[in-house]
Amino acid sequence: MATQEKVDVAIVGAGASASVFASALARAGKKVVMLEQGPDWKNGDLISSEIWGRRLKTVNPAVLEGKDRLGYSYNAGWGSGGAATHYFAMFPRLLPSDFNMKSAYGRGLDWPFSYDDLAPYYDRVAQDIGVSGDAKAEERWRPPGQPYPMPPIRSFRHGDVWLKGFEALGMKTARATVAINSQEYKGRPACVYDGWCNAGCPIGALANPSFTYLDEARKHGAEVRAFSTVTRVLTNDKGDRVTGIEYYDGAMQRQVQEASIVILAAFVSQNPRILLNSATDKHPNGLANANGLVGRYVMAHTGATIWGMFDEPDLQNYMGVLAAMHWSYDRYDKTARPGAFGSILWHCSPAIKPNDIGGIANSRNDLFGQPLVDFIKRGSRQLSRLQAFGEELPNPDNRVVLATEKDEFGFPLARINHAYDQDAVGVWRQACDEGLQIAKAAGATESWALRASPPTIHMVGGTAMGGSAADSVTNGYGQTHEIPNLWIAGVTLFPTEGAVNPTYTMYAASLRGAEHLVQNWHAIAG
Repeated sequence: MATQEKVDVAIVGAGASASVFASALARAGKKVVMLEQGPDWKNGDLISSEIWGRRLKTVNPAVLEGKDRLGYSYNAGWGSGGAATHYFAMFPRLLPSDFNMKSAYGRGLDWPFSYDDLAPYYDRVAQDIGVSGDAKAEERWRPPGQPYPMPPIRSFRHGDVWLKGFEALGMKTARATVAINSQEYKGRPACVYDGWCNAGCPIGALANPSFTYLDEARKHGAEVRAFSTVTRVLTNDKGDRVTGIEYYDGAMQRQVQEASIVILAAFVSQNPRILLNSATDKHPNGLANANGLVGRYVMAHTGATIWGMFDEPDLQNYMGVLAAMHWSYDRYDKTARPGAFGSILWHCSPAIKPNDIGGIANSRNDLFGQPLVDFIKRGSRQLSRLQAFGEELPNPDNRVVLATEKDEFGFPLARINHAYDQDAVGVWRQACDEGLQIAKAAGATESWALRASPPTIHMVGGTAMGGSAADSVTNGYGQTHEIPNLWIAGVTLFPTEGAVNPTYTMYAASLRGAEHLVQNWHAIAG
């Protein structure tokens, strides 16, 4: 074992939230080390290929259980940039009603701050990394804010065909907001609309952390230490301060990185796993877990996917981005669907590739052989996709615990149990029905919904933030209630998820937390 020279901050992970903290702290003159389990990707490593893009999503295995097992690997990231290396960069905001669900409806949990508290950070993130959209059009759904730095991305016919259907149902739409350049921004080129976002964007038109906050952190001296698998957070004899991190390097040798502050910014399964694996005699149930809430309230979005075949010569469905061209919050209200509580966000239409998630072949998994070949040929010109994300409420039984199975270093894996409740399933079913109505009104000659079971899209929760140690793991900045110099970052902090892609909110909450840490450094670091 070797003990590395003490640093100011050790961050577990090098993804989106880790990069925000690293950037803020490095710019403040702190010595920052980021311990990344995967490789440190270079821009030239990224290749526009479905097969190659799978490498960006490999993660530690986990034991998956429950009625609705989580779609695990596709939501995760492997290597620097994390999941935001291959994300779709769709940037909707949570709405004010998402922050006070418990107070307003008696359901779920409340956030420890309001939309108004986070709104300035939404605006700043947009300027920092480059966001394209129409902020004025969004004001029909959310409070006014600053204009986005770039106009909306280009739309294509396969997205525009759905608009007539929304209009027929009396639903307003707006051009979608994305972290993708519609024009050159801060030296990064505009998108070329080849639709390979999930394989990484080698030119940097998509706001990959490696081109934004992580790049900024490196310029100010932050170190990314690749192939470093963190196993435990270490504490002092009293158990009231963390002293560093135990990890194994690429040669599978045990190392200790001492630090004044430790920030866990890993995946939804891994932050709780590390806390639980860090149990001591002073913290027998794991760090920051005296209340037993570490690992609880894991959530996913359902996805109501509607496919439509349109009698047009060529929709150019291979063009565009994997985020939406248009979206609608018009049926977002949590009580908009009878008998089922929760929000939905409609969005259309991503670029479509032949295979993998959302591919043409997978839209009709009942076809094989020549019928499948014929369908793909027709679909390559006439198929389009519409989707709604549906909200799941926080449930303490949806959780991460330690498994009996262990990794190569002898530490228990994460065991994740997950099942949707009746509200989530009800919201999903009604969204499928509504989507078919939109498709019919839009003029689709054929339309169908994938109804076998609600899929699991995105993952959040597991170390919920809140107002007190009685009901949460951290405060509203990510500081654990039990140990002041142990922090958590990322979507694991979310008390609720709304019905929107989580990355924009994660960025904003991380920036808020990072700046609070910088401003209060001496009181927190000691």
